[in-house]
Amino acid sequence: MRLCDIAINLTDGAFDADREQVVATASDAGVPYLILTGTSEAESEKAADYAAGRPGLYATAGVHPHYAAEASPGFIERLRQLAVRPEVLAIGECGLDFFRDLSPRPVQEAVFEAQLALAAELKMPVLLHEREAGERQYQILRQYRDKLPGAVAHCFTGDEATLKRWLELDLHVGITGWICDERRGGHLKELVRLIPEDRLLLETDAPYLIPRDLKLKHRRNEPQYLPHILATVAACRRQDPEALAASTLANSQRLFGFTG
Repeated sequence: MRLCDIAINLTDGAFDADREQVVATASDAGVPYLILTGTSEAESEKAADYAAGRPGLYATAGVHPHYAAEASPGFIERLRQLAVRPEVLAIGECGLDFFRDLSPRPVQEAVFEAQLALAAELKMPVLLHEREAGERQYQILRQYRDKLPGAVAHCFTGDEATLKRWLELDLHVGITGWICDERRGGHLKELVRLIPEDRLLLETDAPYLIPRDLKLKHRRNEPQYLPHILATVAACRRQDPEALAASTLANSQRLFGFTG
């Protein structure tokens, strides 16, 4: 079994003490492919630098809506320079977050649209963030969707109506350990059955969203736990885990354009 964790915040300080070991442990657990999430100009550069030259490791380049207000006047040019690097496979994490509203909504929207335009220009897929902003994000995204080679609704935790919006736009959908959370993720156990097999992706969003049902003493999520998320998703969909692992890896390779 081989899996791809399509979104891990490996440059986060939570991994400073043992980042190399985390990568090695993930590979031993059957997760040899990691896509490091870029959430700001600086973090995108760090992700690309770490992934460079490491087999199976890749990165995205983008500005998360939380940090939209901090984007420099030249942030698109900086992302463009990162995007031409061979280890950078997508633009993002970008989108809208009206739950925390850490950046003003008009700024979030402007920064989001600029990144969609960049992805369309470069013909790169997009790693999307959305929380409590489904309708507005849909309105913006549909204007660009036919110009994008692909996009993924990263860390999907929404309702059925939102899922259907993303499937209407032919997005991939990323499922995290949220589905293992008995307090908040119960609805995903039903909704995950509605995702076409060729649109389903798996991710940890580590160090966040550790699967609660693992009952670990520590609370840091790692890509080594992705097989547990796979097992949960497979059980919900009544599919063989090995077969689902193969299809989600193929989906990741097709969307992001890596091989191996």
